[in-house]
Amino acid sequence: MDAQAFAQDWQDGWNSHDLGRIMAHYREDIVFRSNKALALVGQGELRGKSALRAYWAAALDRQPDLRFEVLDVFDGFGMLTLTYRNHRGMLAAETLYFDDTGIVYQAAACHRG
Repeated sequence: MDAQAFAQDWQDGWNSHDLGRIMAHYREDIVFRSNKALALVGQGELRGKSALRAYWAAALDRQPDLRFEVLDVFDGFGMLTLTYRNHRGMLAAETLYFDDTGIVYQAAACHRG
């Protein structure tokens, strides 16, 4: 997998606000963890693509000007970590774990401040 190409596609997907494009990276049985999810939907761990889609749909609805800028990409074995800044200047990191087909089965987001 080309980590830089994935990061660019991930960023472009988010900046398009196209949920179908965003969700294409994730498996049906995705497990996603985030304090932001806990704050928005009451669960810090989301299981399944439909739960993740609902969370991200709510997040996009609340932030119609949402944009991400990937700052760095850390490539690991079957995983990568993206650091990025959102439209409000908040720094974040997201670690994604990939199956053998290049689809994300687990991810976690951490946000500064």
